[in-house]
Amino acid sequence: MAVEKTNASSSLVEVIDRILDKGVCIDAWARVSLVGIELLAIEARVVVASVDTFLKYAEAVGLTTTATAMHA
Repeated sequence: MAVEKTNASSSLVEVIDRILDKGVCIDAWARVSLVGIELLAIEARVVVASVDTFLKYAEAVGLTTTATAMHA
């Protein structure tokens, strides 16, 4: 996916519209340890997109099923 340059000033509405149109995937990982002993580990994967964007890409990689396939 190519990086697209936009104008210098964008409103919050334009930013939210672009995020919902293209989608954003955030992958975060944190670990707290003391003297080499892991006390806490947090892992998060968040996808922000519109339903239309999700369905378009999920169908392309086979993450959606049809109602007939579920009942077969």
